[in-house]
This record gives sequence, structure tokens and C-alpha cells, in this order.
Amino acid sequence: MKKIQILGTGCPKCNMLFANAEAAVRAAGIEAQIEKVEKIVDIAKFGVMSTPALVVDGIVKSAGRVLSPEDIQKLLA
Repeated sequence: MKKIQILGTGCPKCNMLFANAEAAVRAAGIEAQIEKVEKIVDIAKFGVMSTPALVVDGIVKSAGRVLSPEDIQKLLA
């Protein structure tokens, strides 16, 4: 099972990335745990300077932009 984390303080873009990640997981038909990481201290541990960011299995895949469900699906493959 993949672990997907959305790093962000709860802004609209962060919420959009979360929704897109959910859509990507559904479309890919895979099992994944998706969680929001909203505390600045926890976000900083990933070395991310701009949010929203997408982390898959502990690896930062994107930062500073909202990926489409299709783009996220490609990263999960």
C-alpha cells in the first residue's frame, strides 16, 4: 500500500491537491493511505519550501504546484 502525504497549511490549493490525489488513487485502482500534513514543523522536515507538496512513500514528488489527477497517477505507477 502506498503512503501519500499532502503537505500544506490547509489553503485552497492544498485541498485541491488532496482531492486530486484521491481521484488519482481511485482511477488507478490501487490501495493508498492519503493524509494531510499541515504543521509547518512537520512540512519543514521534508525540506519543502513551497506548498502544496506531494510526497509518495516518503519521497517528495512535487512542490509548489497543484498536480492533476492524471499527473499524480503517473507518479504512482
